[in-house]
Amino acid sequence: MRALVWLLRALVFFTLFAFALNNQQDAVVRWFFGVEWRAPMVIVVLVAFAAGCAFGVVAMMPSWWRQRRWGRRAAAGAVPSAADARPATEPLPDHPPREGL
Repeated sequence: MRALVWLLRALVFFTLFAFALNNQQDAVVRWFFGVEWRAPMVIVVLVAFAAGCAFGVVAMMPSWWRQRRWGRRAAAGAVPSAADARPATEPLPDHPPREGL
């Protein structure tokens, strides 16, 4: 199993390495007001990928924090569990918010 994992890692590495070697020509990213950024294509793709990952993590942080806060309250007993008997007129406990924006 370990050999298979290392083989998969090597395959991904060499695929990305071949991609980088094939995309060494300069690319121009044109911003607003005539600002340009010249860099090798592989660097532009890497920066775009990293920026997308960072944006995704930052966008998910509020949801993660709400989930953690709700989980801590539930573990401390502040939120009644579904197994507790309660009258039908009693409001339901706060449930964690749905995922997504």
